[in-house]
Amino acid sequence: MANRTDPAAKSIRGTNPQNLVEKIVRSKIYQNTYWKEQCFGLTAETLVDKAMELDHIGGTHGGTRRPTPFICLILKMLQIQPEKDIVVEFIKNDDYKYVRVLGAFYLRLTGTDIDVYRYLEPLYNDYRKLRMQSADGKFVLTHVDEVIDELLTKDYACDIAMPRVKKRWTLESHGILEPRKSVLEDDFEEEEEKEENEQMDGVENGGNDEKDYHHGRSPTRERDRDRRPDSHRYRDRDYDRDYDRDRGRGRDRDRDRDRDRDRDRDRYRLRDEKDYGRERDRDRDREREGRDRERRGRDRGGGRRRSPSRSRSRSRDRKRRRSPSPRKNEAEETKKKEKKTSEKKEKKDDGTDHPDPEIAEANRIRASLGLKPLK
Repeated sequence: MANRTDPAAKSIRGTNPQNLVEKIVRSKIYQNTYWKEQCFGLTAETLVDKAMELDHIGGTHGGTRRPTPFICLILKMLQIQPEKDIVVEFIKNDDYKYVRVLGAFYLRLTGTDIDVYRYLEPLYNDYRKLRMQSADGKFVLTHVDEVIDELLTKDYACDIAMPRVKKRWTLESHGILEPRKSVLEDDFEEEEEKEENEQMDGVENGGNDEKDYHHGRSPTRERDRDRRPDSHRYRDRDYDRDYDRDRGRGRDRDRDRDRDRDRDRDRYRLRDEKDYGRERDRDRDREREGRDRERRGRDRGGGRRRSPSRSRSRSRDRKRRRSPSPRKNEAEETKKKEKKTSEKKEKKDDGTDHPDPEIAEANRIRASLGLKPLK
């Protein structure tokens, strides 16, 4: 009995008002202790006291998806269906911000499109802070205008699906809803009046000061000057002049870019040629060193096995070197004989072959000193 809708309640959008909350969320609320203890037997009058005790908003939270007191009171309002005047008083309450958000949320679920825009859009100017409990159980900071924007623009809020409302511009086009008027529009009108008065004062002063004249020109006057019949001619001429100048700059820029590209290409080509010449000389040096290394290895023998043909040719060369020709032998023998005779003559001239050993020794000493021998 405690969970049934009031028999005097009217159906909203063709269904039971409590059906606006999904069944799973509804069952969670029915099992919650706050619903059983605090929301039992509430009426439209006593609901205000519970709404004033709210200190945060939110849907369900935690691993078991426990509902918050805010969403429990929303379901209670759907169950008892308070009158529209009471809900409007909730929204117009400036002292308790959570009571205002509670009334705005209920009106968004049950109100018509015109009532939603008429009563919720003025709340965009309320910038007070609110505490919201997120799905993970943590509290985050938000504002009243952010909550109102979420109610008007998003499909879900506090784990409840929002009923669809028509777009504002469609209602304005049909003449059902008046265009929205900003609260700051009066301030803008006052600023425009001040600017117009300043401009008029500047014109009355005679416009002697060129700086004040330019400062006092209004956008409408500039627009009228542009609409003169000859203004487009000067504008086109200035545009053509600027276009020609930019095109000439573009040509000079392209020419400089091509010159730089050719210079870089020549530089890279010369560098590549130098690198190629160095590599070629390096390869030649490596080949020469390899040939010298092979030649040294052949000269040493290096423990390598020689082919029999090469060993035979080398043995023949050695024999040829050892057995010279007879003509060479005769020449060498004659040279040796001449050398011996010359040595004997020298010995005889030096007096070192004297039969007396003392005189021969003295002559040997005198010959070393460059003196004449003793007879």
